[in-house]
Amino acid sequence: MRILVIGSGGREHALCWKIAKSPRCEKLYCAPGNGGISEIAEIVNIKADDIDALLDFAKAKKIGLTVVGPEMPLVAGIVDKFQKNGLKIFGPSKELANIEGSKVFSKELMKRLGVPTADFSIFDNSDDAIRYIDTKKAPLVVKADGLCAGKGVVVAKTADDAKAAVKSMMVDRIFGDAADRIIIEDCLVGEEASIIVISDGQNVAALASSQDHKRIFDGDKGPNTGGMGAYSPAPVVTDEIFKKVMDGVIYPVIQGLAREGKQYKGALYAGIMLTKDGPKVLEFNARFGDPETQAILPRLKTDLVEIIERAVDGKLGGYNLEWDERPCVSVVVAAGGYPGNYVKGMEIHGLDQVKKLKDTAVFHAGTKIGKRSTDAKDTFLTNGGRVLNVTAMGDDIKKAIDNCYAAVRKIKFEKMHYRNDIGYRALKMELTRRA
Repeated sequence: MRILVIGSGGREHALCWKIAKSPRCEKLYCAPGNGGISEIAEIVNIKADDIDALLDFAKAKKIGLTVVGPEMPLVAGIVDKFQKNGLKIFGPSKELANIEGSKVFSKELMKRLGVPTADFSIFDNSDDAIRYIDTKKAPLVVKADGLCAGKGVVVAKTADDAKAAVKSMMVDRIFGDAADRIIIEDCLVGEEASIIVISDGQNVAALASSQDHKRIFDGDKGPNTGGMGAYSPAPVVTDEIFKKVMDGVIYPVIQGLAREGKQYKGALYAGIMLTKDGPKVLEFNARFGDPETQAILPRLKTDLVEIIERAVDGKLGGYNLEWDERPCVSVVVAAGGYPGNYVKGMEIHGLDQVKKLKDTAVFHAGTKIGKRSTDAKDTFLTNGGRVLNVTAMGDDIKKAIDNCYAAVRKIKFEKMHYRNDIGYRALKMELTRRA
């Protein structure tokens, strides 16, 4: 079967890496892909949001299955369009992709289906929002309704901070139409974890738990990023907590939508805050997490293509996934300046050395193949803020962390930086358990 993966980041490289291992995959394409993906898939020079061009390509190449990585094409309706043309595609419909594309849609859905989340109010003008802030106790969270490339959420420690966030979103319109409506919600306190499932519209296959590290610097300091690393499993998600999330969050959403005549097919990502009152939803995403996927898929023994096909065909009932019990850690190596302005085109050294390491993989997030000088051979160059996801497994979390950082230290490019403490929460829990 010919398979097309849409996207260009580390998540898509991990998806391509896993899909390429499937005996069901005869030929693999990726649009638009990146430098690393070009080693395992044929790169297609079509942007991820150019739905018409992607559709034409899929029809021309007789693509048997399309897997969508990023949220933008899903929110734009790529699944509806492909299905209308008789093509098999993995992801939710345009309407249900709004579980990520519209925070108002998501919060109203949670309220309707009884899913635990922070108390919230919705506003379509700044004056009402500011008056509301005066009635509340900080900290508060201010969220733009639409997609803002991960920047549309402000955790405001004071009322003045919350008002400033409202002004920047609704008056200064830094996010444009995405902040025509905003949400102001109570700030949840606890530890975060990610639960990702694959749904066929009625049944789900749950992936292993994981935990992301959003802040740019060690110790969770500095501004939020797209994610600086992840590990799986997350020890904080005990069997009891996992069951509570499935019973209180995942099943109510999937089965509640089904009762309304709406089938959610695809990956559903629940960002969970483990509060003293139990698990509560911070956000939903309509796709695989990034960088969580890079830490989860190396542990998955089951054929990913079979799982995805079963989801698309509505045949996940009673289907169990098989996992490698060893933990996996993925560290993001970023360009200097990220998450602010950063320089592209730096030559990357050491990747060949990492390929020799056991149970280790490098998923490219922001790379391209090019030349640093007119007489140089083709090489990998940086082409984004998050450049690489260096990923390794180990017999326990400490060994996985050590293996991962041993690989990271073999890689060099100008002004690269990364966190040195990915997995520290899991390591602390492990050491406490042994004590």
